[in-house]
Order: sequence, then C-alpha cells, then structure tokens
Amino acid sequence: MAHHHLIVGGQRSGKSRQAERLALAWQSAEAGNSVTVVATALALDVEMQARINRHRQDRPADFATVEAPRLLAEALQTSAAPGRLLLVDCLTLWLTNWLMPMSGPPDLAGWEAELQALLDAVPGLASPVLFVSNEVGWGVSPMSSEARFYVDELGRLNQQVAGRCQDLTLMVAGQAWTRPVEKHA
Repeated sequence: MAHHHLIVGGQRSGKSRQAERLALAWQSAEAGNSVTVVATALALDVEMQARINRHRQDRPADFATVEAPRLLAEALQTSAAPGRLLLVDCLTLWLTNWLMPMSGPPDLAGWEAELQALLDAVPGLASPVLFVSNEVGWGVSPMSSEARFYVDELGRLNQQVAGRCQDLTLMVAGQAWTRPVEKHA
C-alpha cells in the first residue's frame, strides 16, 4: 500500500513549500523516482494567474504537472505508477471549483460523486500522494450560508482524506507539526 500524507494549514503557512520539500526528498531517495504535481487551480483572473505562475517557478523543473480542476480521482488514477509520487495542490481549490464555479450554480450531485470517487481511489493508488489543503475553520464564522457550507464541506473533505492517509502535517508560520493519522473504528 502506498503511503499518503495530508498537509493542512492557513494561507501562506508554507503548505506547498513543505509538500515540495517532502517530494524532493522522496524523489532523491531512490534512482528513477519521479514527482507529478496534480494542480487544481483555475486561472480565472490576473491575480490567480500570477499565483499559479509563482508556484510553477518555485517548483523543481523536473516535476511534471497534470491539471485537474475537477476530475481529481481520474487524474490520480491515470498518473499513479510505482516510483512516482503525486503531489495534489490543492484540495481547497478543487472544492472551490465544485462548490463555487464562476460559470453558474454548484453541481452538488457531481461533487458528491467526485468526492466518493476520490475516497474510493486513494487506497488503491500505486503512487504515494501528498495532499495539500487549507484549514479554514479556525476563524470567525462566515456571514453567508454559502460560505458556511463551504467551510463545513472543506472540514469534512480534510477529515475524510486524512482518514485515507498515514501522516498528517499541520503548517503554522512555515513550521511543520507531523504525526501519524489516528484510525477510528
């Protein structure tokens, strides 16, 4: 069974940088190891395009990239292979693409099906996966019902993905706290 790891934290906490450090260490541990970044962001405005470009520039040049703004389970299954680590950056934007699309109302039935497809796929993947996600539920309760729904869904998503991982890292101010995931019956 491949070893999976969830890295959570606030915005600018160092999640992506930590994931890249772990991916580089994994890649250099054995000749022939490779890393594929599974990117979920959509460049819908100038500021997001700049963020995406900065992430691309900061990544090691030999990391491959696959874009999966909505069909994450399929991208992981297609990209998984022995000797290849998959770095999903990030679950937060993947959820945003489903629940807050710029092109219309959310597809809740599609989201539920895709979430289940991801949860079903992860345990059988041939690749280890590093998942990156935000922890957004520590602040003031959002004013709108849509924002509260999103925060709740992200909390559930993080818990469900953590349940399929062996390790969990909390990033705070660029510092990592890592521990094994407790499995509950």
